[in-house]
Amino acid sequence: MAATIHLVRHAVTEATGSRLGGRTQASLSEKGQAQAAVTRDVLAGTKFGAVYASPLPRTTETAEIIARPHRLKVRDAPGVIEMDFGRWTDKPLKPLFKHKLWPVIQQTPSLVTFPDGESMRGAQARAVDQIEAIAAKHNAKNVIVTSHADIIKMLIAFYSGMPFDTFQRLRVDPASVTVISTGKGERPVVHSTNHVPYGGELR
Repeated sequence: MAATIHLVRHAVTEATGSRLGGRTQASLSEKGQAQAAVTRDVLAGTKFGAVYASPLPRTTETAEIIARPHRLKVRDAPGVIEMDFGRWTDKPLKPLFKHKLWPVIQQTPSLVTFPDGESMRGAQARAVDQIEAIAAKHNAKNVIVTSHADIIKMLIAFYSGMPFDTFQRLRVDPASVTVISTGKGERPVVHSTNHVPYGGELR
């Protein structure tokens, strides 16, 4: 039997949308806490077997808010941690938009390795490995995994059979929920993507 994985992007920090971020220690802003609370309420009626999170403050905080109604401890999922952007970590976005690597990131990300960081293909591979390990541990159960926009987009691409170089066409909003199912011997299914429980008022 397949496990059903609810992929939740972390809610916003003060830097979301203005800086590249990466493996920083940024915490949720007040707005982000409110977004996560709405997502928590939407998921409160579903029974979950476990809650996992990328081991960064913004993802663990989002997961902890969502896990409260279920009285579940948040477990670390290092394989779905944010991209290692290397020298680009926490850089303002506007100057990066002018960098010669930026259009390659958008159009042919399979060719990209960030300066002193990781490759985008490598990030997809370790994220898929993590999801498969979680699915194997929680057969036939619902599981929450809180991660990051690019990582979730890469997972959607993999499980839907999209070519890797098209994953940037996907959209994954803060605190949104994407649902996939996967398990040994089972055909993966993407049930829904980018459900944004809080609508427009908290964007």
